[in-house]
Order: sequence, then structure tokens, then C-alpha cells
Amino acid sequence: MLMRAKLSGTDVRTGGIALHKLQKRYGSAMAVDDVSLSISPGEFISLLGPSGSGKTTTLMMIAGFELPDSGQVLLDGNDITHLPPHRRELGVIFQNYALFPHMTVAENVAYPLRMRRMAKPEVETRVRRVLDQVHLGALASRRPHQMSGGQQQRVAIARALVFDPPVLLLDEPLGALDKKLREHLRGEIKTLHKEVGKTMIYVTHDQDEALAMSDRVAVMHEGRIRQVSAPEDIYRRPADLFVAGFVGEVNFIPAKLLSGIAYGPAGEKLPAAPWPDADRDATVCVRPEHLRLHAKASAAEGVQGHIVGRTFIGDATILEFRADSGLQLTSKVLNISVETTPQIGAACVASWAATDATILTE
Repeated sequence: MLMRAKLSGTDVRTGGIALHKLQKRYGSAMAVDDVSLSISPGEFISLLGPSGSGKTTTLMMIAGFELPDSGQVLLDGNDITHLPPHRRELGVIFQNYALFPHMTVAENVAYPLRMRRMAKPEVETRVRRVLDQVHLGALASRRPHQMSGGQQQRVAIARALVFDPPVLLLDEPLGALDKKLREHLRGEIKTLHKEVGKTMIYVTHDQDEALAMSDRVAVMHEGRIRQVSAPEDIYRRPADLFVAGFVGEVNFIPAKLLSGIAYGPAGEKLPAAPWPDADRDATVCVRPEHLRLHAKASAAEGVQGHIVGRTFIGDATILEFRADSGLQLTSKVLNISVETTPQIGAACVASWAATDATILTE
């Protein structure tokens, strides 16, 4: 039986979140379906998935802006499922930041403290401290329209931090920014996480953001969590075909597993770790950076074919490969030397290390 309790002013909040069998419907559509997840105090976890996957609805149920049809949300073991948002004391940062345009930076940040009727000296001390923490102390008297998108985002973070919440919830806060600014600010958010030690739950559809910033990533699809793992494991060892295809680029190679060995569409032996289970159909997944194209005489295992496309993208060259069976594969070769990559029309064998292949049988 899960603990049911109310938060009080004497609770010691460390920021551990547990979701237990959350479900949420909108009419006949199941937005979130049986989601369970444990988040450790101080952890940075991303909810990653395409539009309609249930990630934002899950975040809104944690925040209290949406109520689940069934299931529980626990904060440090206390059931907060039916508490209104203001009693959960969680910091929430939205994509549009929701700053008050008529207030200065300092006034925006002070707003949550004034709503809590905190004494003016304490408000001023906290605002000064948190603005210094996000490197905006010198801009306290500016208004939002006088600031860049990145500075506005830091104001929103400061406002969420100023009342010392145990958890920060971030709903695609970088979605409206350009690519270079997003890359810069995701580094700032990760650094800030290390400095303040808060639990952070971050919603995004951007794989790069999730992989670069998170301690763990929860990949969602059709209202369910498909895999929860460290970023490296999500990328290198996806749990199913959806995760493999959604996170990064991947080559899907149809295979048959016979006596523990993987064979390709034309009956060729494929590099892959031995499969211990019964013979069956499968898919061998190989990332483009792991797929290598060799002269036919130099590769004992792999897929025979020829190069049909070649695209230079600066730091790498993308090679499009068509197998004799008609299968299309992609290889990504880093441009780390002056050696030329194979040209269009060249006959070759596509191969990879067995340890770089993932076999999926769903």
C-alpha cells in the first residue's frame, strides 16, 4: 500500500518523486497509460517523445494542473495527487516563460515570495541571491522586453528557484529559441542543476537536449514509457524498435536468427553477438557511425552492394549504400584525414563490429 499523506510546513522535502500507474484520458483518447516512474532526489531526468506521446500531460499531473483518472503522484513518499498546484510547492518553468511585462526582473523573481507574504528584507535577500546564482544580478532593474530570450529564460528559472522548491519542472523551455542559443542554454541549465542540486524533470521532443543534459531519459510513446535508462544506454542499447528509431539515426536490417547466428535478407551472415533464444525473425540495428564500407575482398561478414549517394556535411560524409537485395543503409564517416571516402558507384561490403549491433525481436 502506498503512503497517503498531506504536505505540511514541517515536512523535510528532498525532491524524490514517484509516479504509480498514472492514467489520463481525454474523451476516448488515452493520453497517459499506466505510467510508473521513480525519480531520485537531485536527479535530472528528461521525458522524451514525439508530440502526443504523453510527456507534457505527465508533467502537468506532477505539477497539479491536470488530475489523473487513476494512479498516484508522490513527493518524498507523501501522496500529492489531489493537492492543488500552489500547495505542492514545485517550481514550474513553461516554454513561454510567463514573465510579467510590466515588472522588472527583480519584481518578477520576487512575485512568488510576495504571494507567500514573506517579509520584505527576506524577499530582497532571496531575490539578490538567486539572481546572482543565474548571473543576472546586474540586470535586476530591467524589464523582460529589454532582455534576450536566453536572459528571459534565466529569469524564469530564478523565479522558480527563489522559494526553494524541492523539484523543478521544465516544459520544453528552450523550444522557442534558435539552435545556437538552445545549445548554449542547455549547458547552462545542466551547470545550474549541478550547482543547486534540485530534482529536475525536463520535457522535450529534442533528442540532443535529452541526451546531453540528463542523468536518465524516459522515452515515451502513445502514453507509455518505452525505456528509462542513462543516455548512453538509450542510444547504444535501445529497448525496442521505436526507441531505436526515435533516438538518433539508425539502420534497420531485417534478419533471421538461426542457431544463434543472424542472417541478412540475402542469407549473408551479419556481425552480431550470438543469440541464445529460439530461432526467429529479428531486426539488427546499427548506427550510421558504426557502419563501415569495405572493399569486397576485405570483409568476411556483412552486406554486399554499392554506394548510391554521397553528401559532405563538414565534419563528416554521409554515404548512402544499396545492398544487392535492395536494402538501403547509411554510413557516417568522420572527415578526420585527407583520405577520400568511397565514390558513388563503388562496390563494397557494409559491415560493423558485433558489439555495435543491437538485435531486437519485437
